[in-house]
Amino acid sequence: MVEAGDFTALAAEHLDRLMPMHVIVSETGHIRHVAPTLAKLLPGGDLAGRRFLEVIELRRPRNIHSMEDLRFAVEAPLHLRFRGALQTTFRGIAVPLAAGKGLLINLSFGIAVADAVRDHDLTNADFAPTDLTVEMLYLIEAKTAVMNESRNLNRRLQTARIAAEEQAYTDTLTGLKNRRAMDHVLARLTGSGARFALMHLDLDYFKDVNDTYGHAAGDHVLQNVARVLVEETREADTVARVGGDEFVLIFDRQVDPDRLRGIASRIIERLEEPVSFDGKTCRISGSVGIGTSTLYAQPVAEVMLADADAALYASKRKGRACATLVNEVEGWVGEGADREKQTA
Repeated sequence: MVEAGDFTALAAEHLDRLMPMHVIVSETGHIRHVAPTLAKLLPGGDLAGRRFLEVIELRRPRNIHSMEDLRFAVEAPLHLRFRGALQTTFRGIAVPLAAGKGLLINLSFGIAVADAVRDHDLTNADFAPTDLTVEMLYLIEAKTAVMNESRNLNRRLQTARIAAEEQAYTDTLTGLKNRRAMDHVLARLTGSGARFALMHLDLDYFKDVNDTYGHAAGDHVLQNVARVLVEETREADTVARVGGDEFVLIFDRQVDPDRLRGIASRIIERLEEPVSFDGKTCRISGSVGIGTSTLYAQPVAEVMLADADAALYASKRKGRACATLVNEVEGWVGEGADREKQTA
């Protein structure tokens, strides 16, 4: 056991370095000495001369209310924290000095060390030379940084993948879906047995716009058509540009013929509104063919598209700017044996 005279000589020179978070408490319970790291936690607050139990709250063991109680708890694990606003918690152990010379209580931050380092700007110099706490924190921080960067990279890759997939399914001029996206949607719907309608739209007089006013005017008209189609459909529906001036609209769970005919009529009416471009007036219209999955025992995308195309050209033969249902096409035989003749 360290003698009192030797202790006072050694503590100032050595114990502060070996145990930078210890405190020496006299037999009367007054603080005689506070190591530098512990003192750093309370800048400007000199604890020397104050009663230990008035400064520190012993949370466990719970039955310590006096120095006499503390002396009986020597070498037992202690859970402590400063009283008052500072809520930093500690782990500690108390050992007796020479008879009648009080206690040496050595503290550590325990699992709260990361918070303490951050809150009190502690550095490697604030810990004992043999304490690997800071090195461990550096490793944890480095690992966290690597993991964060890895997550960020994964997010960037995921975003790039989604963007690439979206681009692969998007018509660059109009922002609508493209044929590839249409095929994907039709495959999903026919495979699931869902009820849906398919509307094939071809622009009337669009070639005249291109030939008369140039492709820039044509592109402007196509973009206006795309806007109209999006505004006249629901978010759950699919609008795709599948050719130069051809569009396919897919209506999820909408198979009512009258409702579909009404949608087509509104679209045609809006497409006939004049479109201004560079001081010129561009005029187009639209012809539509409509089919529903309910017309087939087992809908097949290719068959439905072919039938809707036939209905579209029936609309053109009627004089354009109108809509025709698949089952209104003269000679349509549904899924009968004469289909090859009909589509030949």
